[in-house]
Amino acid sequence: MTTAPLLVLCALGPEVWALRGGDWRGSAGGPPVMVRTGVGRRRAAHAVRRVLGSAPGSYGAVVVAGFGAAVAPGMAPGDVIVADGVRDAEGNLFAVGSAADLARALKERGLTAHTGVHHTADHVVRGLERRALHLQGALAVDMEAAAVLAALREMRPALPAAVLRVVVDTPERELLRPGTLPAGVRAWRTLRATVPALVDWHRQELPTGAPALHHPTSSTLPQEAS
Repeated sequence: MTTAPLLVLCALGPEVWALRGGDWRGSAGGPPVMVRTGVGRRRAAHAVRRVLGSAPGSYGAVVVAGFGAAVAPGMAPGDVIVADGVRDAEGNLFAVGSAADLARALKERGLTAHTGVHHTADHVVRGLERRALHLQGALAVDMEAAAVLAALREMRPALPAAVLRVVVDTPERELLRPGTLPAGVRAWRTLRATVPALVDWHRQELPTGAPALHHPTSSTLPQEAS
């Protein structure tokens, strides 16, 4: 049985850059495939449908990863928030069953990881709106994850999926305030540091009896889907 590679979806170029430079040695199914979706639900949904439609059955699991904003107090830049559910602006909730295993893998690698609901918004969320989302049960906000999960539900509902965001700004220190640049550098380094945990999680998702293929360092550079 051949193991399919991990598909990694990011909205932004710096997110792809951070993850490409991580330690992907031992990645099941060979080098992961990196896709930059662009910002927003429409672009994310289009990218997922295009990639999965052009290569059905070619991926063993999907990860949505990148930077995000915390909406709960007490979070710090560089913390990782792993989704156990993603809610869209219409109130639809997509359950994510990978959260406990991925959060455990991140903590075993020395990272600070929280588990909770992510809210996918259609705009940058600030101020009182963040507080309102937290009161509705969210820990983090992004602009793509719900669209990715909706497309997966439609096209590949059995495909294992995970969602994580590394905190760049918090309710106490919102984006564009002083300290954003150091917080961004810390988040970028943390996102790169999540890679071994992603490798561990993907290996845990292998079907029983599937080989966990190992590859030399020279062959573990991520590939980018066209």
